[in-house]
Amino acid sequence: MASILIVDDLISIHEMLEAVIAPTGHKTEFATDGEKGLARYKAEKFDLVLCDIDMKPMDGITLLKQVKLYDPSAVIIIMTAYASTESAIQALKYGAFDYLQKPFKVDELMQALKRSLEFRRAVVERETLGAAPAVKAGDFEARLVGESQKIKRLIAQLKKLATAHTPVLISGEAGTGHEIVAELLHAASHAVDSPMVRIDCRLSSMEGLRTGLLGQNGAGGTWVQQAKGGTLFLTDLQCLPKEAQNELVSVIRNNAHNFRLICSTEEDLEKLSESGTFNEELFYRVAALPVEMPPLRDRIEDIPSLLKGIAAKVSNTQFDARKIEFTDDALATLRTYRWPGNLAEFTQVISQAITTTETRVITSAQLPLRIHELKDWPALSDYLAGQEKQYIARVLNASAGDKAKAAKALGIDPKRLD
Repeated sequence: MASILIVDDLISIHEMLEAVIAPTGHKTEFATDGEKGLARYKAEKFDLVLCDIDMKPMDGITLLKQVKLYDPSAVIIIMTAYASTESAIQALKYGAFDYLQKPFKVDELMQALKRSLEFRRAVVERETLGAAPAVKAGDFEARLVGESQKIKRLIAQLKKLATAHTPVLISGEAGTGHEIVAELLHAASHAVDSPMVRIDCRLSSMEGLRTGLLGQNGAGGTWVQQAKGGTLFLTDLQCLPKEAQNELVSVIRNNAHNFRLICSTEEDLEKLSESGTFNEELFYRVAALPVEMPPLRDRIEDIPSLLKGIAAKVSNTQFDARKIEFTDDALATLRTYRWPGNLAEFTQVISQAITTTETRVITSAQLPLRIHELKDWPALSDYLAGQEKQYIARVLNASAGDKAKAAKALGIDPKRLD
C-alpha cells in the first residue's frame, strides 16, 4: 500500500480525507502547515503528497517548490479553493502532478489518487531498473556527434533524463535532431521493446487526431493505446489545433502512467501560451523536462566530426568516402554558412558533395551556390568570438559584393579587405 502525506491547515479536511482514504488501505500522515509538511517529507519520503495551496506561514506553492527541490521525483497533488484555474496552472508550472479544486467530490478524489499512484509506481519502476544497456554502451555519443561544450552538455542532460517517466519537451529549430533525441530517450528506457508511437501534429487532421490521439472523454484514442508501456512522441506540437490542445490535457492527465510522453516543437510554446495561442495548462504538463537543441551555427567546431560521421555512413565496399578530404577554403565555407536547415541541411549537402565528387579533394567551388556565396555574413560578435580565420579564408576568395557585406558586418572600410 502507498504512503500519503496530507498537508492542510483545516483539521476537518484531514478527517474527511482520512475517512475516504482509510478503506483503501493506504497509509496516511498529516501536517497542518507547509513547514511541518516539508519536515515530515524529509523524515520519510511519501508516495504521494496532497497539499492545500492556501496555508501560512509556508503556502502550498512554496512547499511544492521545496519538496521538488529535495526530491525531483516527488508526486504532489495541489488542492485549491479558488474558482479559477490560475493557481492550479501555477502549481503545474512548478512540478505538481495534478490539482483538485475544493470542494471536490469523492469520486474525483479517488480518480486523482489512482492516477497519481499509478504514475508513482511507473516512476519507481524506472528508477529501480536504471538506464538500459544502450546508454551504457555510449549510444548517445554515437548519434549526437560532436566535441563542443553544447553537445557535451546536451548528452549529459539526456543521460540524466534516461530513466525519468516525466514528460520531455524538445525545442529548437527544424533540422537540429528532435527525432534523434526522442529515439535515444526511448532506447535508453527499459520500454525499448515496447512501441514508440509517432504523431505528426503538423500533418494530422482533426478527424485523425480525434480517432488516434484524443478518443472520448479523455480516454485517449488508438495511438494512445498502442503506446501503452512505451513512448508517445508528438512532433510539431505547436501545430496542434486549439480544440485538440484542450482535450489533450485530459488525455495526458488520465494516461500519464501508461507511457513516456515526449513532445517536440520548433516554436517557443511558453510565449505562445502567454499570448493565449497555446493552452497554458498543456504547456506545463508537457514541459516538465525541457531539452533545448542547439542550432548548427552555434557549434561549428563540431563540423569536422560531423564530416567524418557522414563519410562513414556513405562508405561501402565499393566506395571508401572516409578518404575524401575537404580543402581549407571548403571548411571555411562550411563554418561561415549559417545553416538555416541545421543538421538536416548539412547532411544533405555533404552527402551530395561526397557522392558526386570525381576527386578525393572537395573545394569550396564544389559546394552548392547558396553555401559558396554568402547571403548573410556572420555577426561581428561571431567574428570577435574566434572566427577570424574563417572570415579571412572567405574574404580572400569572395566577390566584391561579398567583401562589402563582410566589411559591413565587421564595421570596417571595404578597401581594407582588398
